[in-house]
Amino acid sequence: MPPPLPRRLADPRPVVGVGTLGWFTAAMVLLLAGEPPAWVWACLIGGLLGLTGLAMIHWQLSAARRGSRGAQRDLF
Repeated sequence: MPPPLPRRLADPRPVVGVGTLGWFTAAMVLLLAGEPPAWVWACLIGGLLGLTGLAMIHWQLSAARRGSRGAQRDLF
């Protein structure tokens, strides 16, 4: 069995945060470049899904800290 990943490599928050910022940045660039609105909306939706992912990670960590029975433990 391989050794567990270091805590800083197992934490998904930095990756999700950078991806979310990337989607919002792409939406801004497309908006300023005058590209089709469907592309801008697609990037905005990607950013909103990233924010949803960050909220879910926070919710899961909070549940694990308070000892909720349904919370996953030792994720990162």
